[in-house]
Amino acid sequence: MDEHQQRLTSYLAAFIDELVGNGVDEVVISPGSRSTPLALLFAHHPGVKTYINVDERSAAFFGLGIAKAKKKPVAILCTSGTAAANYYPAVIEARYAKVPLIVLTADRPHELREVGAPQAINQLDLYGKHVKWSVDMALPESSPGILKYAKSSAARGVSLSLSAPSGPIHFNFPIREPLIPDLDEAEFTKGSRREKRVIGGVRGLSPETRNDLLPLLKEKQKGLIICGPGLPASAIESIMEFAEHYGFPVVADPLSGVRSGVHSKENVIETYDAFLKTKEVSDDLLPDLIIRFGAMPVSKPLTLFLKGLPDVPYWVVSSGEEWQDPIAKATEFIYCDERLFCMDLKTGAGTKDAGWLHEWKSVNDLSRHILQTGRQPWNEGKAVKQLIEQLPDGAAVFASNSMPIRDIDTFFFNSDREISVHANRGANGIDGVVSTALGMSTGNTPLYLLIGDLAFFHDLNGLLVAKKYGLDITIVVMNNNGGGIFSFLPQASDGTYFEELFGTPMDLDFSSAAAFYGAHFSLVKEEGEFGEALKNAEQHKGIKIIEVLTNREENVAIHRKLWNFVSQEIVAKLKGNAP
Repeated sequence: MDEHQQRLTSYLAAFIDELVGNGVDEVVISPGSRSTPLALLFAHHPGVKTYINVDERSAAFFGLGIAKAKKKPVAILCTSGTAAANYYPAVIEARYAKVPLIVLTADRPHELREVGAPQAINQLDLYGKHVKWSVDMALPESSPGILKYAKSSAARGVSLSLSAPSGPIHFNFPIREPLIPDLDEAEFTKGSRREKRVIGGVRGLSPETRNDLLPLLKEKQKGLIICGPGLPASAIESIMEFAEHYGFPVVADPLSGVRSGVHSKENVIETYDAFLKTKEVSDDLLPDLIIRFGAMPVSKPLTLFLKGLPDVPYWVVSSGEEWQDPIAKATEFIYCDERLFCMDLKTGAGTKDAGWLHEWKSVNDLSRHILQTGRQPWNEGKAVKQLIEQLPDGAAVFASNSMPIRDIDTFFFNSDREISVHANRGANGIDGVVSTALGMSTGNTPLYLLIGDLAFFHDLNGLLVAKKYGLDITIVVMNNNGGGIFSFLPQASDGTYFEELFGTPMDLDFSSAAAFYGAHFSLVKEEGEFGEALKNAEQHKGIKIIEVLTNREENVAIHRKLWNFVSQEIVAKLKGNAP
């Protein structure tokens, strides 16, 4: 082994070994030349599981999905040049969705930068403020000090990716040729031993802060708790106990994890997106205190309701120092572990107003009854309702943005089943949805992807990794031949350029794509066929694609008719005219 090869091997092996020791044991690799030594050493490490994904954009979202499913940092590795730029959308999503992602990009050495060398772009701080930390690593050396630097950088990066709020970290590796390490000489630690470890604690309320907040909490009779996306599962039970102690209703976003599971849902309100559309209803439900855990919920009616409130105390409780206040209503940002917050402030007898809680629960119960039993023609919402009802216990649903997540919000009712709902709600894009869901399918949970035809097409090549690794996923494609969400927006009323610019019909037959990737395929044209297609999918392993044909115009009309019916029934009950 020559001196260069020895330096290359020792340096990169030390870095990778420390990553693994700190819990990074899965890496998604996109083939390339400059990243060769890192790729070979990852593949050679006995403690690393590697995935190969040739499309960097898909690979990054796939890694993101693994990290979301397993709640741990995952590494993604690519070569230099525009390969690294293709990571950008997933890096942005990881930043805003608070997902720990270890981004590794190979680069030309310093003497080949900005001199016209091939496949060389400026990769320094490539992802800007969308990463928590970015470092241009030193050139490979094998001196004791540099090896300690490599290990220290790895441990620091993993720690920063996990510290609240979690997020992506970028390591840029300049590497000189030749690029082949000596695998026989690579020294890896057996087991999970690491040289450096970062230990973090949880942040609680100081006695002074607790004494400041508690009197205000005690005097409020009409508190409203909001649970949004990104809520730690460990906090749910404490939040439910806190809500019952004070008699506060809990508005629960479908991505919060609150609507399903064995915990108490006595105070959980899940149909607010339907009934808050009605002004007569929302005007009767004005809180005097709001406490929000997690990010802002998906629901637009809830957002408009909160924006229209008079000035009331609005507490945002977060374990990380985040300024999550898109409606500029927050009055207190409380940086504290959510579970400890509830435990610290759940004292005394509480200040329950039974009438306040009953009012919310009564409207919620009526809305749920209408949405569950109301007769409506076959449409996307009804298909989503049926999908949720037929999900096996323990399943996970990944919902694409635009209409799928909104239909989930409407039709995912409280349940004791262990059903989890996920989505890319960091940046709310439709890019990389298929790949993210496939990453999540690497866990031990039955995974269902609910997606529209545009989003499916946008990341169709993500299916290659599912075929390569035999991943098991059921994909329900709502094919309304275009961008269904736009039909609900104001531009739909002006039909001059609507179809060309927004509707964007593609006229695609997804059975061909299913055949291309070796997927089991079902086409659903009528209501009775959907249930059978779902049952049939359970009998197969691998990629299952169920294409549900719907009509955009009819879907809008049916949704609006249902919302109007909910509003009329609730108003009638409030006025005492309901049967």
